[in-house]
Amino acid sequence: MQSGRFIETVPERCRVCYTCVRECPAKAIRIANGQAEILPERCIGCGNCVRVCSQDAKQVVSSIPQVRQLLDSGAKVAACLAPSFPAEFVDLGPFRVVGMLRKLGFGLVAEVAFGADLVADRYRRLLNARDGRRYISTPCPAVVAYVERYHPDLVPNLAPIVSPAVAISRCLKRLHGPDLRIVFIGPCVSKKQEAASPHVPGEIDAVLTFQELRSLLETEGVTPDQVQDSDFDPPHSGLGALFPISRGLLQAADLREDLMAGQIITADGRQDFVEAIKEFASGAFEAKLLEILCCNGCIMGPGMSAPLPLYARRARVSEFVRQRAESIDPREFRQTLESFDDLDLTRRYSPDDQRIPAPSDHDIGEILARMGKFAPEEELNCGACGYDSCREHAIAIYKGLAESEMCLPYTIDQLRRTIKELAVSNEQLASVQEALMHSEKLASMGQLAAGIAHEINNPLGVVLMYSHLLLDEANADHRLKDDLSMIVDQADRCKKIVQGLLHFARQNKVVLQPTDVTELVDRSLRTVPPPENIMVWSEHELDDPTAELDRDQVIQVLTNLITNAYAAMPNGGTLRIVTRGDADKVSVAVTDTGVGIAKDRLSKIFEPFYTTKQIGKGTGLGLAVAYGVIKMHRGDITVESNADPADGPTGTTFTVILPRKGQQE
Repeated sequence: MQSGRFIETVPERCRVCYTCVRECPAKAIRIANGQAEILPERCIGCGNCVRVCSQDAKQVVSSIPQVRQLLDSGAKVAACLAPSFPAEFVDLGPFRVVGMLRKLGFGLVAEVAFGADLVADRYRRLLNARDGRRYISTPCPAVVAYVERYHPDLVPNLAPIVSPAVAISRCLKRLHGPDLRIVFIGPCVSKKQEAASPHVPGEIDAVLTFQELRSLLETEGVTPDQVQDSDFDPPHSGLGALFPISRGLLQAADLREDLMAGQIITADGRQDFVEAIKEFASGAFEAKLLEILCCNGCIMGPGMSAPLPLYARRARVSEFVRQRAESIDPREFRQTLESFDDLDLTRRYSPDDQRIPAPSDHDIGEILARMGKFAPEEELNCGACGYDSCREHAIAIYKGLAESEMCLPYTIDQLRRTIKELAVSNEQLASVQEALMHSEKLASMGQLAAGIAHEINNPLGVVLMYSHLLLDEANADHRLKDDLSMIVDQADRCKKIVQGLLHFARQNKVVLQPTDVTELVDRSLRTVPPPENIMVWSEHELDDPTAELDRDQVIQVLTNLITNAYAAMPNGGTLRIVTRGDADKVSVAVTDTGVGIAKDRLSKIFEPFYTTKQIGKGTGLGLAVAYGVIKMHRGDITVESNADPADGPTGTTFTVILPRKGQQE
């Protein structure tokens, strides 16, 4: 686990949904390497991240071991129960909880609500002083921490009055001695932070949330049926028990939020308390007291586990306060309250500035541009990143608290680009794989062809020699003259086939020398004149026509392609040859407007003995030999063709690509 000061992250549970970032009023959560990390120096302990995390990736650091150690120490330990407890223990009843705490080993069980009564009295005195000063209420430790860290200039405006928890601690230590150990139990995570504050040292020894208390009771085996109802130890509370409800402090202090006078303004909740402090700092209102809570009342604190909604919790607290009011003597309560008039309930605060200088507009613009936001209308402000606007997100990136990938539109755009790139790569890979399979197939056939050609070559030479001798000896009237001529013609044809097989199998070598490619094309066209019904166009787009080639073999390739193009246009058409190139390679594209090649045949055209011509019209070795020649030059030959008039004009284009600088094989 990554430990914060009072809240820790469970990395394996964190799904990086940015909910905690969105709910953190202090922006104390940094997203780094896909993990949400709490920055303890920035954290105010509000616990919003714990409350909203559906994966339980944010957890409060447990104080149970510390409390057990206190209970086992032999010292007298007081459990101070926060006034929101009626909204938590609805299944037990308020006084059964007190009995269970005594069963755990607490020597005293006191109401923090009486400390709230003392604090409310001090606030009444503070406002009646009419000293012209403006104050921010301080019962909520998260609010105090927020002001100290993010509005340090407002620290002098923090009311110099302790929280109810510290107040009841000082009260009990006066009654029972300074050695009394104090454990606060309530709904608040930030109380753990307050207990560790150097400005109230030793006031509170440990803090348990209500969830931790339930866990401790279960671990120790303390159940409701083992105990009887028990009342709190004195002093008993009055209206201070209303503190966990919004505006509870005002009612307990007999102060009124007069909307016309505007002397007191209240705010609560994650967004409202932050905005109220900003406006207080700007001087937008002249209220004498800003009474604020980080949560929507302490009854909605992150340490609560009861499933009740807000107003049901309010009702539980109000009901307990009514019952308590009926059971206490007002006169006796007033006397008890007055007996602590001289109790020091003041405290100090100190700035702990965690503000990071804001970036310039130029820096923000650069960060937004990296996320594809070049204009204000491209700033969607969707909030998916956890920040209210794209600019706030950019500022957080500048401060090292966020990453560009947190932007959902940006991430979706990147994903689309990646998918497109993967699609292109997949197509290229499929093409390369197909070419590789084709090359392997041709290589295997070449090896077989070479072996056959070598074996046939010698007996074929004998047949050729003796057939020519017999033909020479036969006079014109000899009855075997025609038969011998047939033998000689077919034997010569076999010889050409064997030579073609050897060329295909790359048994010959290339002799490279600087050659003018355009001159080769023109010579090839002169070698194979076109039929009368075919027009020929040649275009040379080469700045430098020179390349290192085997002149004779490349002419053989071009002649073959030109001959095939003529054959593909029996009814006439156009042959177009275009030469192009760059610093590394040259290309020759031979395009005809003929009948085209069917798609299912394209993958076979470079195989030996495969031909689209009629029987007897070709050996099927021309393109196979051309393929071998081009590969010997470390080049490539590709084909594009359409044989279906429904798909557009028919025709075929063969493109020969050769390196300018050849490598002698």
